[in-house]
Amino acid sequence: MGDVVSSHLDEGRREVITARTRGVMKEFGVVYEQQYAVALFNSVRFEIEGGGGPQSQLLHRKDPLAGRSIFSGSLFQYLEENRKWRNRFVSVPDSYTISLYEGKTAHDRGLHAKGTINCAGYKALTSMEDYMELINSSLPDVKAKAGSNPFIKCATQFPLILWHPYARHHYFCVTTEKEQSKWHAVLQDCVRHSNNGLSEDCTVQTPAFTDSVRLHRQAKGHYGTWDMMCGAPPQILANLVMESLHPELRSVIAPLLRGKLQQRQKHWMLISDALYRQVLSQTTSQYGALAEACEAQRAPLDSVLRTDMDQIVSSKEHVSSKMRALVLPKAEQLLRGNVQPYIGSILEALMEPSSRGFAEVREVFFRELVEVSRSSLNGGGRDALGDHMEKLSMLAFHPVKMQSCYEKVEQLNLEGLQQRFAVASPSVFVSRAQTLMGQQMDNAVYTFEQLLNQSLETQKDDDICKTMQRCQDRVLKKYDYDSSTVRKKFFRESLLQIIIPYMLQQLSPSCSPELPRFKELIFEDFSRFLLVENLFEEVVLQCVSKDIMMAVKEAAVQRRHNLYRDSIILTSSDANLHLLEESPQVDWANKFGADDPEGDGGGSEGGLSSSRRRQVVSMISLDGIPLSFESCLEVPGVEIIPEEAGEASEGAEAAADPGSPDCVTGIRDLINPTVNLTPLPASEESDGTDGGTEASEDGERAVEDVHRETEEADEEEEEHREEAAAVKNAIEEHREEEAAVKNAIEEHREEEAAVKNAIEEIEMAAQEDDGERMGEAAESECERSAAAASDSSSRSDSGFQSPASVGPEEGEEPRPITNGLDAEDKAIDPPAGVEAVVA
Repeated sequence: MGDVVSSHLDEGRREVITARTRGVMKEFGVVYEQQYAVALFNSVRFEIEGGGGPQSQLLHRKDPLAGRSIFSGSLFQYLEENRKWRNRFVSVPDSYTISLYEGKTAHDRGLHAKGTINCAGYKALTSMEDYMELINSSLPDVKAKAGSNPFIKCATQFPLILWHPYARHHYFCVTTEKEQSKWHAVLQDCVRHSNNGLSEDCTVQTPAFTDSVRLHRQAKGHYGTWDMMCGAPPQILANLVMESLHPELRSVIAPLLRGKLQQRQKHWMLISDALYRQVLSQTTSQYGALAEACEAQRAPLDSVLRTDMDQIVSSKEHVSSKMRALVLPKAEQLLRGNVQPYIGSILEALMEPSSRGFAEVREVFFRELVEVSRSSLNGGGRDALGDHMEKLSMLAFHPVKMQSCYEKVEQLNLEGLQQRFAVASPSVFVSRAQTLMGQQMDNAVYTFEQLLNQSLETQKDDDICKTMQRCQDRVLKKYDYDSSTVRKKFFRESLLQIIIPYMLQQLSPSCSPELPRFKELIFEDFSRFLLVENLFEEVVLQCVSKDIMMAVKEAAVQRRHNLYRDSIILTSSDANLHLLEESPQVDWANKFGADDPEGDGGGSEGGLSSSRRRQVVSMISLDGIPLSFESCLEVPGVEIIPEEAGEASEGAEAAADPGSPDCVTGIRDLINPTVNLTPLPASEESDGTDGGTEASEDGERAVEDVHRETEEADEEEEEHREEAAAVKNAIEEHREEEAAVKNAIEEHREEEAAVKNAIEEIEMAAQEDDGERMGEAAESECERSAAAASDSSSRSDSGFQSPASVGPEEGEEPRPITNGLDAEDKAIDPPAGVEAVVA
C-alpha cells in the first residue's frame, strides 16, 4: 500500500502540495492579522462600554469533567495492515479523543496507546450501506454498480464506522445491537465535542479566526455555511486547503489508478489520507507561528485602543453613516423582495425541532431528580444521597441519557431553503443546538447541586425529599427562562448565518466597487481597527436585524414554543445565588461518606486505583464477570456502573452437585440453581509479524465454548428440576396421608362418644329393670357398638394405615390411642369395661 501512495504522491507532487498550502496560509495570514485588530477593538470596546443580553439565571460550572473520563470498553477493530479484526480496549478521556490499547491491562499500566483518533470532521455510521454510498461518491467519475460489495467484510453484523471526507476511515464492530447503539451514542458525542474546537472564552482569537475563514472563502466565491468548520484552527485550515486542493489532485490521480473498483477506492482513500496528513502538519506549524506573531502585537494595540477609543468610535460612526446612504436602499429592496417572505418559514423550521429538544432536556432532568428523590427516600436518606448526586452531576455528559434530547434536533430540515440561501446542510445548526442543550443541562444540574448543598448546610431538618423538591422547583423555573433566552439567541444567530451571506452575495457586485472610496474617510492611525469590508457587513446586518428581531418577538408572543417575551425579566429571587458560582464543586461522595460510585475494585494492579479517573459511562458485566469479548452490554440508566474489578481467574472450579434436600433452602436451590459461567482466557495476540490468529475466529470459538457450557448447565439445571419435582410429589403424598390419619382420628372420637352414650343407657336400664333385663340390654348395646365400629372402619378409604391404629399383639397390654402427628393431642384411654375395636 505504501508503494501506491509513494508512486502517486511523489516528490514533485508533494512540493506542489507544500507550495499550495503555503500560498493559502499566506493569504489567510493577511486576513487574520487584519481581523485580529478588529476583534481586539470590539473586545476592548465591549469591556469599556459594557452591555450584553439578559443575565443568566443558572450557574455555570468552570471545569465540569475535572478528574473524569467519558467511557472505556472493548470492541473489534479492523487493521488494514494485515486485514484482520483484533480486539481492542478503547478509552475516551475528557478530551473526547479516542485512544486504542492492546488490552485493559495495557491501559491500566499507563502504556502508550496503539493509536488515537481525533473525531473532528468525522461521521459515525452504523450501516455498511450508508458507508458505501459515501465511498462511491469519493470517485465521482467512476460509476459503481448498485449493491456492489464493500472491500471490508465485517466480523459481525453490527458495524461502527468513522468516515471522513479526507482523512483515514476507522472500522469497528461489536457483537450485539444494544452494544452498537451505545457505542454509536459515544462516538457521536466524540464527534460533536471535537467539532466544537473553538473556545468561546477567547474573545479575540475566536472571532478573528472565524471572520478570517469566512472572508477568505467569500473571496473565492464560497458564500453560506460550511460543513467542515470542524475542530481546532489547524484542522479547519487544513480543510480550507483541501477544499480546493483535493478535487484537483483527484482529477489528476483517479484516472491513473488501476484494479477493480473496490481496489481503486481503497487506494484513493490511502492517497487522500496521506495528502491530508501532509497538509495538516504544515497548517499546524504555520498557524502556530501566525498566532504567536499576532499575540506579540496585542499589548501595543491594546494601549492605542484604550487611549483613542472615543476618536475611533466617532470615526467609525461617521464612515458608517456615509456607507448606509449607499447600501441601505439596495439592501432594503433586496430584503423586501427576496428575504422577508421566507423569514417565517426559516424560523419555523428552526423552532420546531430545537424547542422539542430543549423540552426533552427539561424532561430528562426532571426524571433524574425524581429518581434521586425516590432512591434517597428508599435507600437511607443522607447516606445514599451522596452516591446518587455524584451520578447526577455527570448527566449532561452521559451520551446515552442525552441521546433522546439530541435526536429531537436531528429532525431539523431546511429542504427547499438550502438552494436559495446557499445552505450546504443543516448539520451546522444541529450541532450548535445540541451543544447549547448540553450546556443548559449541565447548568441546571450544577445549580441544583449548589442550591441543595446550601440548603442542607443551613437547614437542619431531616426531610431531604422536601428540601430537594424546593430546590427542584427553583431550578426548573430558572431553566425555563434560560432555555427561552438561549433559544431566541440561537434563532437570531441562525437566521443571520443563513440570510447575511445571501445578502452579501447579491449586493457585492454593485457595492464592492464603491467601497474603496470610503477608506479615504478613515484616519491612518485608526485604519487597522476600521476596515471597510467589516463596516459594509455591519450595515447589511443592521438592515436585516430589525426584521429578524421582529420575527422572533412575534414567535415569543404566540408562546407556541414556550418562549418568554423580551419584556419579561425574572427578578433575582436569589440575590446571592451567583456567589455560589465561585464555590468549588461539591464532592458528594466524600461529603456524605458514600462508597466510591466508580468502584475501582480495590484490587487494581500496581496500585493504580488512586490514579484512575472516574468514568461517566461504563459497562455492566454479568454477576461481576466480564466476558472476554464484551464491550458495553448495558449502559447505566440511572447510576454510573463501575468497571470490572479485575480479570476473572482462569479455570474456575465447577460448583459441586447439590445433595438431597433436607430443608426448604435446599429445595429452593434445586428449583432455582445458581449456574457459574467460567470466563474464557483472553487469547494471546501475536505481534503481527507471523500473521496471528484472526480475532473473528477466536470470537467464534469463544462463543461456541460459552454455548457448550451453557447447554451443559441447562442439562444439569433440568436434572435438578426433575429431582425437585420428585421431592414435591413426595411431600404432597405425605400431606395426603397426614390428612387421612386426621380423618381416622376424628372418626375414632365419634366412636368413643357413642360408647359413652351406650354406657349411660346401660346404667339407667340397670336401675329400672331387674338383673336379667339389664344383662340382655348390655349385651344388645355391645353388639350395636361393635357393629358401629366395624362400619366406621369400613368407611375409611384413605389407603394408608397409621401406626397409631394398629392393635396390640397377642399377650400384650392394649396401648393408649394417640393421633400420632399432633403433639398437642393427649393419649385417650378406653373406658373401663369396654373394648374398642379398630380394624
